[in-house]
Amino acid sequence: MFDLHGCGTALVTPFKADGSIDERAFRSLVEWQIESGIDFLVPCGTTGETPTLSHDEWLRVIDIAIEVGRGRVPIVAGATSNSTREAVQKAREVASRRGVDAILTATPYYNKPTQEGQYQHFKAIAEAVDKPLVLYNVPGRTGANLEPATLGRLAQIRNIIAVKEASGNLAQVTEIFQYVPENFIVLSGDDALTLPIIAVGGRGLISVASNEIPREMSEMIAAALNNDWTKARQMNNQYLPLMQANFIESSPLPVKAALAMMGRIDENYRLPLLPMKKETRAKLEKIVSSLGLIVPQSAAV
Repeated sequence: MFDLHGCGTALVTPFKADGSIDERAFRSLVEWQIESGIDFLVPCGTTGETPTLSHDEWLRVIDIAIEVGRGRVPIVAGATSNSTREAVQKAREVASRRGVDAILTATPYYNKPTQEGQYQHFKAIAEAVDKPLVLYNVPGRTGANLEPATLGRLAQIRNIIAVKEASGNLAQVTEIFQYVPENFIVLSGDDALTLPIIAVGGRGLISVASNEIPREMSEMIAAALNNDWTKARQMNNQYLPLMQANFIESSPLPVKAALAMMGRIDENYRLPLLPMKKETRAKLEKIVSSLGLIVPQSAAV
């Protein structure tokens, strides 16, 4: 069985001022993540502004991550649609790419499917591909919650191996372990809740903050998984303000703004996202600066 654990980064997608993908910045970001010890990479998730990418751009971002990664870390490619037919087609396209190790696919958004509707949706995707699937439960974005009992049914399907849990409901995450097999992988989808999720049986995190601090987040998750809770708690306390600041406005606005402050990317978005408001940007900059992450422009990558 494909093993997925540790800290993976939900990569941002850098844009140029004209709105096109900044491939140079993305390549640099991917290389820096790997050099910093990240365990796996997740291109084209929500943090990558995937809803605004064209079909060709979506595949291009995944291909660049594969090319730069060169097999050094697993690639978990995002492929989501609220149309089951389109979700199946997208999953097939990514599954055909050498270098994609697993597929991340979220609950259909806007439709608000029932539990049985979600089961049939994910089952159809799983039956269409041979690659491992990581399901993504993020009801705050999709409007529908994947309940533990439904996840337990889905976990019986051979290639559904993991869930990225971002419900924010620790009781629900704890309940999941009553329904899924022992080898089923539960990953936190919320940086700030990762330590308690690991404490009840989680295997790691798909992170937003690791865009900014890949080495630190990887070390924190490794410490928790190795039962070094003193170190894990210390690092969590140190970086919690950044984890929280990444959501003071709609993600990925703050994380892209922080990466721009760090000289890693240019701060560009696609509508309907706009730059951060002045007052929240000031709060973010204070936190990023206090952690020593803002470097002189001449020293930036």
